[in-house]
Amino acid sequence: MTALTASFDGRTVRRVGYGAMQLERLHDRRDDAVALLRRAVELGVDHVDTAEFYGFGFVNEVIRQALRDDDGVLVVTKVGADPNPEGPLPLRLAQRPEQLRASVENNLRGLGTDRLDVVNLRRLDTGPGLRPEGDQVVDLDDQLAVMTALRDEGKIGAIGLSSVSLDVVRRALPAGIVCVQNAYSLVSRDDEDLLQLCLAEGIAWVPFFPLGGTFPGLPKVTDEPAVHAVAESLDITPSQVGLAWLLHHAPNVLLIPGTADVAHLEANVAVSAVTFDAATLAALDAVESRSSEVAI
Repeated sequence: MTALTASFDGRTVRRVGYGAMQLERLHDRRDDAVALLRRAVELGVDHVDTAEFYGFGFVNEVIRQALRDDDGVLVVTKVGADPNPEGPLPLRLAQRPEQLRASVENNLRGLGTDRLDVVNLRRLDTGPGLRPEGDQVVDLDDQLAVMTALRDEGKIGAIGLSSVSLDVVRRALPAGIVCVQNAYSLVSRDDEDLLQLCLAEGIAWVPFFPLGGTFPGLPKVTDEPAVHAVAESLDITPSQVGLAWLLHHAPNVLLIPGTADVAHLEANVAVSAVTFDAATLAALDAVESRSSEVAI
């Protein structure tokens, strides 16, 4: 069995958290969204990932309504993009320093707090998704300057990074980085060197798209025969195998799987108890890794 807890921003948290983006699917069922998040807390979830652009602010509103001070839940949000209800995509890039500051203020208002526990700067240098262009191509030092200023002002507790390269993380280390969120899964392990750097530096590694396959052209963990074989042998789902592999792979991995379904939430949280023997882990480690570089 893997360790059940890990360090995150100086706190000990359970290794399986909750990614709140899928709550936007419950936009017309707010009570169900609140109940789902309350169930996550009942199951021991103590860190939640969000963003003001999730559901155009709806997700942050649900978190504000559902979570209580005595729940002790660490809320991690992100900046680098803003809601864009009228655009072809539901978000627009917001990488300039003044936009990062405005995004922090928007998250503060949406979550109803005067301090954000952790804020990830999502730079979009790597992984699947958009790439900055024009005035959205901003030097890292300029971005870190405003992020550290916001931390000094007490509006941010700690700084993380998302969609970044190995070189960017190395440059950012003096600023005090507590976590890195990149696309990473059993079938897309491009960032193995970056994961190991984070492990050496005591930085939490928080993979998004932990099962791959979110965009067309990306490989899916649940398509792998080896994953299905392990799932059958342990009487669990292929998705649980993929998530459990991440926990076994490195002790600084924290998971934030998202769902809008209570049964799926319970299955995700249960992966912390999944045990692999050496032969099973070797079979999974042997699965081929393919690139996650897909642009949209």
